[in-house]
Amino acid sequence: MRYYLPLPNVWRRTSNLNLRLGYGHTNDGSTNEKNKRFKRIERKEKELILATKKYASEDRFKSWVFTISTLLFLGLSMIGALYSFPLAIRIICSLLTGLLLLRMFMLYHDYLHKAILKRSFIAKTIFTLYGLYTLNPPSIWKRSHDYHHKHNSKLHTSNIGSFPVLTRKAFLDLSKRERRNYLFIRHPFTIAAGYIFAFTWGMCMLSLIRNPTKHWDSALALIFHYGVGIVIFISFGWLSFLLAFLIPAIVSSGIGSYLFYAQHNFPTTTFEEKDNWTYAKAALQSSSYMKMNPIMQWFTGSIGYHHIHHINALIPFYRLKEVHEAFPEFQSAKTTSLNPKEMWRCLEVKVWDADQNRMLKLSEL
Repeated sequence: MRYYLPLPNVWRRTSNLNLRLGYGHTNDGSTNEKNKRFKRIERKEKELILATKKYASEDRFKSWVFTISTLLFLGLSMIGALYSFPLAIRIICSLLTGLLLLRMFMLYHDYLHKAILKRSFIAKTIFTLYGLYTLNPPSIWKRSHDYHHKHNSKLHTSNIGSFPVLTRKAFLDLSKRERRNYLFIRHPFTIAAGYIFAFTWGMCMLSLIRNPTKHWDSALALIFHYGVGIVIFISFGWLSFLLAFLIPAIVSSGIGSYLFYAQHNFPTTTFEEKDNWTYAKAALQSSSYMKMNPIMQWFTGSIGYHHIHHINALIPFYRLKEVHEAFPEFQSAKTTSLNPKEMWRCLEVKVWDADQNRMLKLSEL
C-alpha cells in the first residue's frame, strides 16, 4: 500500500504538512510496519478533524446579515442593469450582478451543508428559489455535492459531482471519440461556458432526461430560470435581457465552474485508489488553498480556503480564515491563485499518472 505521494520541487513548501501528518514516508518496510504507519496517519488526521469541531458553529446574526446584505446588493445591481441608466453604469451593474450571484451561491452552498441558517423556513425559501433560478436545484446539487465530499480524489469514483479524471492508462485505452469527449469536458472553453455545459445541461437537462420522476425540480429550475429571462426580454427589450439576465448568468457560472475545477485539478493534486484513500488526506492533498485578493475573497465567500472546507464542511464560510490562521497544518497547504499563469497551469493538466503520482499535460502523454 502506498501512503507517500512525492511532490515536484516547486511545491516543496507543502513538505511541512507531509511531515506533520506522516505523508512523507516511503514504501520501505514490512506490510505490518506500513499498516502501523497508516494507522498513525489516520489517528493524526482524526485528531485534526476533531480540533476543527469547535469552529463548526455559526453566529446566527452574522449569517443573516451576510445573507440579507448580499440579497440587497444583488437586487440593487440588477435594477441598475435593468433600467435606463447610462450604458457604462449598466455594464458595471451587469458584471457586479454576476459576482453577487456567485457570492450568493457560496451562501447557498453553506446552507445546503447545514453550516448556516439551519432549520429556518425563511432561509429555506430564499435558498430554494435561488437554487432554482441559478439552475442548481437543491436536491440534485446536495446529493451530488455530498458524494463529491465523500469521494473527493478517489480514483474511479470521484467523477460524480466533479470533473472526470482518468488515469494515463485508462485515457490511452479510449477510442479517439471517447478521448475527444473526455478532453472536451475538461477544455477551458467548456469550463468557462459553465452556464451551458455544467448547469443548463449537466445539472438540469441531463438529470431530467435520466430520471424525470426523481429530478422533477430540474424541470422547475429550467422553467423558472428561462421564464425569468423571457419575461425580461419581452418587458424590457434585448439590451436589458443581455445586461440583467444573460451576462450575469454567464459570469457567475463561468467563475464558479472554474473555481470548482481548479480547487481539485491543479499540477500537484493527488488521486488515490480506494484502499489508500482517507478523508483528511483527500482534503489536505487534493484540495487547494486558493489565494485571492480581499475583493475576490468577499465575492467568493472565502471558498479559497477549500482544503479547510473539505476537512469540515460544517464550518461557516466566514470562519474559514480563522481556522486557517489557527492551525499550521492548513497554512502549509498546496496553493493556487487567480493569477493567469497559475490558472493556465491548472487548465493544462488532463490525466493522472499513477506511476509518477502526478497530473500530466497532453504534451507529456
